[in-house]
Amino acid sequence: MTIFSKIAAGEIPSYKCAENEQFYAFLDIDPVTKGHTLVVPRKEVDYIFDMDDDELADSALREKLTAEVAPAQAIFLNAQFESDLTELDEADAREMLADAGLNESGLDQLARAGFDTLGLQTFLTAGEKEVRAWTIRKGWTAPKAAGVIHTDFERGFIKAEVVSYDDLVAAGSYPKVREEGKMRLEGKDYIMQDGDVVEFKFNV
Repeated sequence: MTIFSKIAAGEIPSYKCAENEQFYAFLDIDPVTKGHTLVVPRKEVDYIFDMDDDELADSALREKLTAEVAPAQAIFLNAQFESDLTELDEADAREMLADAGLNESGLDQLARAGFDTLGLQTFLTAGEKEVRAWTIRKGWTAPKAAGVIHTDFERGFIKAEVVSYDDLVAAGSYPKVREEGKMRLEGKDYIMQDGDVVEFKFNV
């Protein structure tokens, strides 16, 4: 836990200005100017460690660093490796990751961790011509998520046809998903899940 987290938790005295569930504001003990205020998040952000190949392979080192920054999340990557990866096409990048014994890039890990820290998630809409990702907050209902596409979708929401991304990829097509019984009809109270592939039904 960092010094700022300890201040926000009340373990270190401070002159509080304001607070809510997400942030804590207090006067700086060494102000640059009168009224200098610091605002810190209550939840610690992620820590990113740039490591060489030997360090990445050292599980004891990674465990030690993970423990030191807890409860924040530790992300380990090799910046040069990530840079080289971005220069490749998708197939070559997957091969390079596989050769290194990795399932995903450090940048993908970072993006996922950042979304989690911010309380965000993604759902997809897929048509014949386009697949698109939409960003929403965790805990949103289907109608509220539909409103991100268009306010009419939320206002006239009827139901949502939902399938998980993994199930759709495994099946290979919508007809196959329906045949396997993995397409679900969800109503107004459905809480969206990360990776949902959705078709909204509405009427206005």
